[in-house]
Amino acid sequence: MDQFTLNLLFVGASFALYIGIAIWARAGSTSEFYAAGRGVHPVTNGMATAADWMSAASFISMAGLIAFTGYDNSSFLMGWTGGYVLLALLLAPYLRKFGKFTVSEFIGDRFYSPTARLVAVICLIVASTTYVIGQMTGVGVAFGRFLEISNTSGLLIGACIVFAYAVFGGMKGVTYTQVAQYVVLILAYTIPAVFISLQLTGTPIPAIGLFSEVSTGGESSVYLLQKLDRIVTDLGFASYTEAHKDNLNMVLFTLSLMIGTAGLPHVIMRFFTVPKVSDARWSAGWALVFIALLYLTAPAVGAMARLNITNLMWPNGTDGDAVSVQMIAEDERYDWMETWQKTGLLDWKDKNGDGQIQYYNDQSDAMAEKAAANGWEGNELTKFNRDILVLANPEIANLPGWVIGLVAAGGLAAALSTAAGLLLAISSAVSHDLLKGQLTPNMSEKAELMSARIAMAVAIAVATILGLNPPGFAAQTVALAFGLAAASIFPALMMGIFSKRVNNVGAVSGMLAGLGFTLVYIFLHKGWLFIAGTNSFPDTVDGSLFGIQSTAIGAVGAIINFAVAYAVSMATKDTPQEIKDLVESVRIPAGAGGAVDH
Repeated sequence: MDQFTLNLLFVGASFALYIGIAIWARAGSTSEFYAAGRGVHPVTNGMATAADWMSAASFISMAGLIAFTGYDNSSFLMGWTGGYVLLALLLAPYLRKFGKFTVSEFIGDRFYSPTARLVAVICLIVASTTYVIGQMTGVGVAFGRFLEISNTSGLLIGACIVFAYAVFGGMKGVTYTQVAQYVVLILAYTIPAVFISLQLTGTPIPAIGLFSEVSTGGESSVYLLQKLDRIVTDLGFASYTEAHKDNLNMVLFTLSLMIGTAGLPHVIMRFFTVPKVSDARWSAGWALVFIALLYLTAPAVGAMARLNITNLMWPNGTDGDAVSVQMIAEDERYDWMETWQKTGLLDWKDKNGDGQIQYYNDQSDAMAEKAAANGWEGNELTKFNRDILVLANPEIANLPGWVIGLVAAGGLAAALSTAAGLLLAISSAVSHDLLKGQLTPNMSEKAELMSARIAMAVAIAVATILGLNPPGFAAQTVALAFGLAAASIFPALMMGIFSKRVNNVGAVSGMLAGLGFTLVYIFLHKGWLFIAGTNSFPDTVDGSLFGIQSTAIGAVGAIINFAVAYAVSMATKDTPQEIKDLVESVRIPAGAGGAVDH
């Protein structure tokens, strides 16, 4: 059976499962659409939350960014994982105790203001729409490769699939679909990693294999990371295991991802689906366990893939000849290159006409002399989109066809599961918070469900259009969304739970200041509305406005949000007593008394 047919079987079977579950768990009421009837078991919810959170950025893009950058991009791992700890400890149980359907509803009630609820809806839509762009980017990459069509066609097909099962199922359907998607994506991620770790190190656990010895090509034993360091520096690239970015951007970026994670509305919504407050904590704990299975594997996937790619491009070692054009065309080990070339995400060109494809860093001063001596005219692996690495990894390592098919299904599961959760958050904000809560409070339940589905369909269309020309790789686009959530939603939730003094005027001012500053800063560096060529500053450390990259600015926006909210609150009326009592009831269990001195 050829690879294309295998891919269709795996992807088709997984989609049939997802759509079947969505039909079986079709939402029949607003409670089921928004919160799955509040009857989801903590383990089930933890697995669904893990799938909801481990998006195309985690599955498809993160290992690729780590592979081609190394240590510096480990901040993705630290930020996203650390943020989940914040969410579990500081937000999830309190928000579940409050007992509302959405984040915006909590903010509107806590800050006793329809305006606060409206501003929260705007913040949520901006952050979630940016996040969906990253997911649709991943969907296009995955569909493009495994259906052997262009990236654009793959994105359009993926949008139709998301529409089919997310619009009708609501939170109830999405929850149980995401459980199935988690199983598919974790198997698809770890099985190839186990195979490759065994090939390179003889160790079946990738996280251990990353720090194990590898011996190939008759060399004496050397640690995998040491060998990778030597190879990439021989080709003029930066050392894989050393830090190269300035510490300020790395700290701010990690912090932005952490608090952005804790402020993501589509993840927070998952904690409204469990029966009890204690179940919210257990859900967060189980989700962290399920997430760790992938996150402990990702660094190994990145390092091992980079080593395999470099060895394929330099089969005779970095001091020998590069791979020939004839070998790429005739050797089956290089079939993956011609397959990915069809998507437009991988390309090469024999610039100097020597019949070889030299892959090296042509921007390195250290390589200039060697390149001139050998007659090289620049890096000839002209395009290697970072988002293809995990999906291409089994082919690069020459693994069995069924593994490649499984990875196809897993990549799509990761992108589609998060896209569905985000779209549900957007639709809930529009129908429940904006229409039902603000504009048409007498709307019937049937009309509310219909408006939610229409809002979701519109969001899919917008994300698809923007996903055709994303502002970066999937993980980079998602990092922008985390920054927007960090600057707008997270501070409002924290102050709403832990401060009685912050009032409605302060909360609204803080959210607008944090969101406005962060969004404008991002547009100045990424282009207005992410339109290429409209940016005023390059998105580099040296060229950026304040020396801070756009992916790290969310932490600064959060500080501005906190500062403005407290300053305005202190200069205006105190919070009403009933709101102070509400905050007290959310934070302290009913019936709890003071400590007694024995």
